Amino acid sequence: MRSSHTLDQLDTCFDDTHAIANAGLLLAATLAERLGIEQTADQVIDLGERPGAHRPGRKLLTLIHAMLAGGDCIDDANVLRCGQTASVLGHRVMAPSTLGTFLRLFTFGHVRQLDRLTEQTLTRAWAAGAGPGDGPMTMDGRGPDRLDRGKTSRRSSGRGVSRAL
Repeated sequence: MRSSHTLDQLDTCFDDTHAIANAGLLLAATLAERLGIEQTADQVIDLGERPGAHRPGRKLLTLIHAMLAGGDCIDDANVLRCGQTASVLGHRVMAPSTLGTFLRLFTFGHVRQLDRLTEQTLTRAWAAGAGPGDGPMTMDGRGPDRLDRGKTSRRSSGRGVSRAL
């Protein structure tokens, strides 16, 4: 028996105006907001008075979120502009042409500014408990999964069962 339905006659449509592609970006956007990455980038990165230099934080976050969504080129940032994705990111999503102008402003001398941004962001993350120590996000030997801090790093769970990390 042959089917009267063929794939070329199927029409797919999404009628929910609140659908969000890449909703998993919400976690990364929340983390970026709590760490103040956009504001820190705006304070630390100085690209002068050239076109595209204003508000580097939102451009940087657009690039980061595009990469997290699977983008591998500047044009892939457009995926963040579809549907309601921009509404969960916490910043204005910049156009790929704006991102290209922004990236062309960087010189070798800006590496130190980006290092300072990374340092400040990691310091805030560590202070929030994401780094080494007894914070809530560390694996410090409590609970069924623990990180052995001996001469070798092994993850162990259960009775005497260990395996290499």
